[in-house]
Amino acid sequence: MLVYQDLLTGDELLSDSYPYKELENGLLWEVEGKWVVEGAVDVNIGANPSAEGGDEDEGVDDQAQKVVDIISIFRLQEQPTYDKKLFVTYIKKFIKLLTPKLSPEQQEHFKKNIEGATKYLLSKLSDLQFFLGESSNLEGTLVFAYYKEGATDPTFLYFAPALKEVKC
Repeated sequence: MLVYQDLLTGDELLSDSYPYKELENGLLWEVEGKWVVEGAVDVNIGANPSAEGGDEDEGVDDQAQKVVDIISIFRLQEQPTYDKKLFVTYIKKFIKLLTPKLSPEQQEHFKKNIEGATKYLLSKLSDLQFFLGESSNLEGTLVFAYYKEGATDPTFLYFAPALKEVKC
């Protein structure tokens, strides 16, 4: 299994169990998340609760909750929304922090395509949710989530050059 860590913080952001689609010349990865129920598991051991004096509401699990799989598994931390000015400030700082960590070939590709990726994200800015990795390090790579028209499950966007592949 492969895990993708944030090059800037080392936080785990994704794994290869989530297929991705490349956007903006491979600079962005689009990954489909899904809502799942997490919490205590109701195990049926074949006993008859009514014969054993079981509670009538035994089937109700108050510990279960509905979560988005990617957010829960990778412990992504939601951030306040960004307006255009704050987002552009973040992107400038992100470019400055990430570029030195890339190989010369990656730097060239990154510099060539970051403007298109930024415009793509700016076009969706009002629909985006913003997440950082588990450490909530503000200098980390943002992960973006939004809902495609008519979708019930969120779609996530990752900066591909900011992901480091680690074998587990």
